[in-house]
Amino acid sequence: MDGTIIDTEKDGHRVAFNEAFARLGINTEWDVAKYHQLLQIAGGKERMKFFFQGEGKEFLPTEKSIDDFVQQLHLLKTEIFVSLIESSKLPLRPGIKRLMQEANEKGILIGICTTSNEKAVKAIVNSLLTGIKIDLILAGDIVAKKKPDPEIYLLALQKTGLAGDEVLVVEDSENGLIAGKAAGIKVLVTVNEYTKNENMTGAEAVITSLGDENEKAQVLAGNLKLIDNKMVHVRDLLYL
Repeated sequence: MDGTIIDTEKDGHRVAFNEAFARLGINTEWDVAKYHQLLQIAGGKERMKFFFQGEGKEFLPTEKSIDDFVQQLHLLKTEIFVSLIESSKLPLRPGIKRLMQEANEKGILIGICTTSNEKAVKAIVNSLLTGIKIDLILAGDIVAKKKPDPEIYLLALQKTGLAGDEVLVVEDSENGLIAGKAAGIKVLVTVNEYTKNENMTGAEAVITSLGDENEKAQVLAGNLKLIDNKMVHVRDLLYL
């Protein structure tokens, strides 16, 4: 979801983390560069735990465990993040809803597999993806191991009864690419500002976005052929 459906990281999650810190009187702020470093750790709670066990240990309370502290912060951060979504301050990435509509029309199952909190996912689905049939949502702590571990994609295969060669993963990051490939699934990568310089070797194709009327999709790697030379359509992806 994050970075693939919505370009959430810089102006969504990062902002929500910082607001949560401020509300609880924690005098630290993750700037754009720091958050980029922390994004190498999948999962918001895992990200915070890493930070507060290291350079942010001075902010740890003495009256509660780090797990309880992080859980409290993450619940507040999720509330703030959901309010950002519901205020329409975080638009969908170009072409994502159009591609989902095409998939619906062709009877292709759509699943969202993310480390994001399920409440945040449902806020996006209910506010920005209205009219789209989402067949499967796997979110948050539903798996023990986060990407780049393939556990969430293996669970998706198990729940749908599909084989890896019947599925395409759309990802935005190196960690997501590794997870998808490790599950035996083909991967299309749509890069964003945070992930454009990551190693996407092994992806079936790497693109700037899915494209829409205002932003042309560009193929950066792989042999993806765009029929209308501007937007990625389901028909372009069927034979990757």
